Amino acid sequence: MQASARIPERRVDIGDEATLTLEAYADTIVPGEKRGSGDRAIAGAGTGGGAVAAGALDLLRWDATGISEGLEDLAGLVNDHARAYAAGEGLEPDDTVPPFVALGYEDRVTLIQRLTTPGHPEKDFWVLLSLFCNMAFDSAAHLNTAQAIEDGHPGLSAMGITAPDADGLWRFSDFGYGRKLAELHPDTTATGSPA
Repeated sequence: MQASARIPERRVDIGDEATLTLEAYADTIVPGEKRGSGDRAIAGAGTGGGAVAAGALDLLRWDATGISEGLEDLAGLVNDHARAYAAGEGLEPDDTVPPFVALGYEDRVTLIQRLTTPGHPEKDFWVLLSLFCNMAFDSAAHLNTAQAIEDGHPGLSAMGITAPDADGLWRFSDFGYGRKLAELHPDTTATGSPA
């Protein structure tokens, strides 16, 4: 039997407005530092790299997530909510950026809290989007882990994930339970798989 070929990854292209909006959303979930003085999407509420620096947009645009084809619609929807929120709060509109990007960090947080509150009719969309933004930071699911660590991935670095040994495998000198639980099975392969 021939081994199946790896399914190629595909990234969905989205427009500039959707990109800025989703960057602002991701930055609200895991805040990071601004990329420069003119950065409007990242509010600068955190230190170091946040979800955007961790590749949240790459993960969201990856077709494996199942939501990549709907990103433009989600960005438009959150911008509609931001427009209504700004009007309700009496905030001055800023037409130079998408409505969600125009909100200050605290207002972005408040809006996302409202959208993810139990009982909100769109809650499932916003919780799913938030989970993927967090996933980009805390697991780098869209990247090769060893390469992400080598490249200084902000989330894996913040969690203290160490680099693998020279052969690409992770080994730990201390056992998680303070003792070795079992002997290695004699048929275990060099990669750690059972024979």
